[in-house]
Amino acid sequence: MSTPDETPGPERADTPDAPSPAVPPDAPGAAVDGAAHTSSPVGRLAATVERLRREVRAAHAEADGRALVEMAKGILIERLGYGPSQAAQQLATLTGRTGLTLLELAVDIVNEASRDDVSHVAAEFLQRTASSPDSQARPSAAVRLRTAESGILAAGDTQAMAHALLHNALRPLGACAVAIWTAHGDGSFALAGSAGFTPQEAARWHHVPPGVTTLARRALDEREPIILPSLIDTATPSLGRKDWPRGGRMAVPAGTGGRLHGVLEICWPGPLPPQPPQIVRQIEALAQLCGHTLETLPAHNAPAPLHQPGMAELIDLAEGVSDPLLLLTPVLDSDGHLVDFRIRHVNSQFADPAGRPPAQIRGALLLEAYPLAAEDHGLYGKIEHVHATGEPFRARHMNLTALVDQVPLTAVADVSISRVGEALVLIWRIEDETVRLASLLQHAQRLGRIGGFEENLTTGSITWNSQLFDLYGRQPTLAPLPLRELAAHAHPDDRTVIDRLLHTVFQYRRPASAAFRLRRADGVTRHIRVIAEPVLDTDHQLRTVRGAYQDISSQHWTEVALHATRDQLAYSEAESEERNRLALQLQHAIMPPSQGPLDLPGLSVAVRYRPAATDALVGGDWYDSVVLPSRKILLCVGDIAGHGVGAATSMVVLRNALRGLAVTGAGPGQLLSWLNLVAHHLTEQITATAVCALYDPRTRVLRWARAGHLPPVLIRNQKAQSFPLGRGLLLGAIPQVPYSEQEVQLEQGDILLMYSDGLVERKDLALDDALTQLLTTATGPDQSLEQRLDDLLSHSQSDTDDDTCLIGIHIT
Repeated sequence: MSTPDETPGPERADTPDAPSPAVPPDAPGAAVDGAAHTSSPVGRLAATVERLRREVRAAHAEADGRALVEMAKGILIERLGYGPSQAAQQLATLTGRTGLTLLELAVDIVNEASRDDVSHVAAEFLQRTASSPDSQARPSAAVRLRTAESGILAAGDTQAMAHALLHNALRPLGACAVAIWTAHGDGSFALAGSAGFTPQEAARWHHVPPGVTTLARRALDEREPIILPSLIDTATPSLGRKDWPRGGRMAVPAGTGGRLHGVLEICWPGPLPPQPPQIVRQIEALAQLCGHTLETLPAHNAPAPLHQPGMAELIDLAEGVSDPLLLLTPVLDSDGHLVDFRIRHVNSQFADPAGRPPAQIRGALLLEAYPLAAEDHGLYGKIEHVHATGEPFRARHMNLTALVDQVPLTAVADVSISRVGEALVLIWRIEDETVRLASLLQHAQRLGRIGGFEENLTTGSITWNSQLFDLYGRQPTLAPLPLRELAAHAHPDDRTVIDRLLHTVFQYRRPASAAFRLRRADGVTRHIRVIAEPVLDTDHQLRTVRGAYQDISSQHWTEVALHATRDQLAYSEAESEERNRLALQLQHAIMPPSQGPLDLPGLSVAVRYRPAATDALVGGDWYDSVVLPSRKILLCVGDIAGHGVGAATSMVVLRNALRGLAVTGAGPGQLLSWLNLVAHHLTEQITATAVCALYDPRTRVLRWARAGHLPPVLIRNQKAQSFPLGRGLLLGAIPQVPYSEQEVQLEQGDILLMYSDGLVERKDLALDDALTQLLTTATGPDQSLEQRLDDLLSHSQSDTDDDTCLIGIHIT
């Protein structure tokens, strides 16, 4: 644990410093600025420092080379069982055979042993270009990767670091540009370094304000690599989009120890194919290396860093805060990964939700002191996010849970988390129960539009809350109005109700309520309910009157509208019932539900009519049988589309029209053509189906035609069969329709059935199957016409709740 005068930083195990590889000669930032004047003392001093720096880098590179050679020898000793001298001799032999330098061969052996996939992919890239004239001059992929790491570590600023990344590691993977973003605590981004972009493009993107959803923003929020195969699939704004509109992108968070310093964004000129996991992991390693350097390297043209306060200064600051405050520092494992946060200090105002003293909390790990903070979307996740991104977190009414004897105890608090250097400042303000209940009451009064008041009759003081001023439309700077003056602000017709309220409260000293119309100074009238109760002292003297006003205007107008709707509904229901009753009477007057057999010349007719299951559904089914002047008999059945009064009146029109037309002596086809004109030119534009037949008793010949209706059924010798379908469109669809006629020679004892579709239609059965069931039911033993019709109705399986009309004709 650091002492109070230490600068806050992450706790971790001590690890030896890794040697810094040398910068390649072509890496940006490797040369001394040519503009330096070596003639001046300052210039000579700068040249000397630069020369010594190059010598140090060369010494580091030489040490790294020796270490790699010795590591390669160790691999040969371990894998092939060689001795030290044999391993050295084998390296020399392989160097001569491959044409590689000793360092390049050692790097390849080490990479093969560790399965360095980026080096493997880069080697494949170099092999594909081996046929080029300068292929012999290209360094191996492993050396390029190590050179990139060396360039990053030795770069003077982030601009040089970006050039080293692109030139030495990413171009072999097909990348064309790279951008290094620095994340700021306010949610903004700064372009710390870039390579492959034009200076104009880099200048346009030097700063990205908070709230702009870029690829870097997504990577930082999700804290994992974001890979876009092509920019064509997204509308996310991005650096260099105009130059490579179809290019692929990869954005990788750059950070160490759980803290994200920025984002490494890589651009490809064309669509990016799926990358192997090994490539992604190696790029993540490069991004982590960028995160290390972003802590120490300045951004390109960046201002001087601000002073970071030490722990002693933060403790002094914490003690000056009136709210409970905790100072946290990150705790890292040996690999540099964040594992927890140490509670370095709690101020004197600190209040633990579990009631523990500050000394018991100070110095403990956060997850040891508050293990339930690690739950999903809990406090630990918020602290970790602030530590990683630097973006402050604010929340109201957040639950804080602590374990007290293994019992979770939850408190509600307003939470604030900020990052200062490597430390985090956590402030929580636990809500007092009284304050929380007062806030809840205030919100309840606001939602219920309730205003409270209290009048002290001894001192004359009157207290109104803000809601009551709003109800009255009165400025809070004005004096509240006493309850006795209520009538002066109410509608004159409500004076009696208010007088009764005042008399009950002030004379009888009992609680009372009243509803009245409040007329405000702005001309608005509100419907108000007031409730008042007297408060008596120990001597039963009236000292205070308190109560509440509630705005019930919306409730009043809702009740008014509801009463009007109920009245209209009752009138509509009565009117509908009367209309259906008259239609049903009309229907039954023309077609009674049952009718005895009719004795006509040469035949006997029986009729059955079954109304719809619901009395409100007055249908339009109709039938008729009449002897014409020609001694022929007109037999017909029809069905009007729809229900109600319109269907019943249309049925009467068509039935009477067909009777009148039939006296002309025309055949059934012509009669239906005329009836179609009648239906088409009616005002309601009705449609209907019908079957019309003319029977000649002298010859027993039946001529019939149909208009969209089901054909008749003939029962002969106890076997039923349906008439063939003839051409004929339903009535009323179009003005001119031809109807074909058919003739059937009937015999004595035949039974003819004419019916409407309500006899056979089912919702779950095809019409052909329903007709087959009807023919099966109609085929049966010999029985009277009345019994046969009753059996057909009783065995009908129709479920459409439609009218059913059935005519039975027995040839005698």
